[in-house]
Amino acid sequence: MNLIIQGGALPTFLLDRIFAATGASTVEPRPPQVVRLLGATRTPAFDELIPLIEAEKLDWAFVPAGKKLSDFGLICFDMDSTLITIECIDELADFAGKKAEVSAVTEAAMRGEIDYRESLRRRLALMAGLDARVLARVYGERLLLSDGARELLEACQNAGLRTAILSGGFTYFTERLRIELGLDFATSNELEIVGGKLSGRVVGDIVDASAKAHHLLRLRDELGLTKEQVIACGDGANDLLMLAEAGLSVAFRAKPATRAKADMAINFGGLDALLKLFD
Repeated sequence: MNLIIQGGALPTFLLDRIFAATGASTVEPRPPQVVRLLGATRTPAFDELIPLIEAEKLDWAFVPAGKKLSDFGLICFDMDSTLITIECIDELADFAGKKAEVSAVTEAAMRGEIDYRESLRRRLALMAGLDARVLARVYGERLLLSDGARELLEACQNAGLRTAILSGGFTYFTERLRIELGLDFATSNELEIVGGKLSGRVVGDIVDASAKAHHLLRLRDELGLTKEQVIACGDGANDLLMLAEAGLSVAFRAKPATRAKADMAINFGGLDALLKLFD
């Protein structure tokens, strides 16, 4: 494996400790602001250094040596706070005057403190009766792509990867993004609308962590790919099962529990920081 550290200057004292902790064979500077440690192994000693690395505002990743982006065949994204900067449900709640209450439940769910299904039911119940026209306002006025998202998607599409959104969010947003960005697949929860207002429920079964992992495996099998040919990007506890089914798992601006289990942690750069991993 290679360890890639990027985003700024890596202090010599920290480089020495990382070199020893990972048993790397060679250090290879790759300007601008990228250092590769060849033959590195992720160890508990490295994990103890992660707070020091992040204190220097540096991102890190472990990737197999010699990998090219075109070696992969599928990249899957969580939507809220990963592909886009907002949590759509929190912004909908703002129009209902319930943003603080809903955001608190969202945060607890992302940390893994509340079961996702229960958290979604609880949050949606707070918005029952909200005029469905606010969906268009959230999409048009508040939804922004995360830094580097367009660049990463363009590079992946040019390299022949299929692209997907696997989200516990809502179809109103995922379908519009799928069309706007030229993505191949999208799956998420469908909000129930009755008489022009949100009912506080979803149509059908809830897309939770297990469902996201299931859809990744389904796409992987349909495309005839191996686990090693899949990239998955997410930020919360609801993404952990999906990330575990990918050959390269990316934690983007993620909660600590998610970063701890990912191959790559992007805390400071944009999503396109992923492109600096490959030969």
